[in-house]
Amino acid sequence: MLEDHQTAPSTTPWPAAYPQGYAVVDVETTGLARDDRIVSAAVYRLDARGEVEDHWYTMVNPERDPGPVWIHGLTSDVLEGAPLFPEIAEEFASRLDGRVLVAHNAVFDWSMIAREYARAEREAPVRQRLCTIALSKELGLPLANHKLESLAAHFGVVQQRAHHALDDARVLAEAFRPSLRAAARGGVRLPLLECRPLTEWTDRAAPRIGRQSGGYSSGGYSAGGYPSGSWRPSRKRPACPYPNPGRYEPGKQLKQGMRIAFSGDTSVERDLLEDRAVEAGLHVATSLSRLTSLLVTNDPDSGTSKVVKARQFGTPVVDEAAFGQLLRDVEPASKA
Repeated sequence: MLEDHQTAPSTTPWPAAYPQGYAVVDVETTGLARDDRIVSAAVYRLDARGEVEDHWYTMVNPERDPGPVWIHGLTSDVLEGAPLFPEIAEEFASRLDGRVLVAHNAVFDWSMIAREYARAEREAPVRQRLCTIALSKELGLPLANHKLESLAAHFGVVQQRAHHALDDARVLAEAFRPSLRAAARGGVRLPLLECRPLTEWTDRAAPRIGRQSGGYSSGGYSAGGYPSGSWRPSRKRPACPYPNPGRYEPGKQLKQGMRIAFSGDTSVERDLLEDRAVEAGLHVATSLSRLTSLLVTNDPDSGTSKVVKARQFGTPVVDEAAFGQLLRDVEPASKA
């Protein structure tokens, strides 16, 4: 269940201004909501130059339904004998301590880790994170999208078991090393962000998806970094480069260029959901019209203007969890 692997350190010179160590992390979870749990975790520790020092992996008993087994492959039977998170928290922390947490879509991994530590009445020893999606944008890498598989392919890294935490962490570590070197050569400032640990956790009954009941606190901030209960600053997004292929058809894939609208509360930070949609090649719409391909809402019975218009126009509607699954496999836009 636990693995550790040592490799020889690199002698390649490296700028002293960069962090002195990294923890490349991947976690698989029961879902995307605030009450979801980690089912497996992997950490590749890298030195200042991006060379692998060791790696570690464990399954975690989530004490609940394992969620999308078809994605992570971990059934209830497999997880039954796995350790609980408090039992691996110390070892996990030792892998993170004093290092920058590196992950693909790092705000998600950090949020899940912070919540698990808060439940265990502990604090994760992470002060900064680095998202490899943000780094690839800083570097201007010519990627078709910002999926891990695209970043891996760009650097010739072969995925062996997608959505297995250990292999995803390995792939990311191997893709991060050349990214880090390219950043150093180009004098690129690394897109480091502060990690605010959660300091409280109220173990309430799981809220309906999309209902954030304020059960956790990080000193007045949500896991996404905005003050709790505050308005979200609007952000201008670049125009979607793909034409709108039309409406989403239930049971089929999303397609690049589709117009996606959101309505109501979401369990995952709205900005994170929107970023994931944009990175997948979708168009995030601020309003709903006859051209909207799909409405994402956790409360389809509400009377919001977008829900009402969706009924009038016959716009397909899915909830946040279903949308998260659809984002995992978006069909590329048709070539002209």
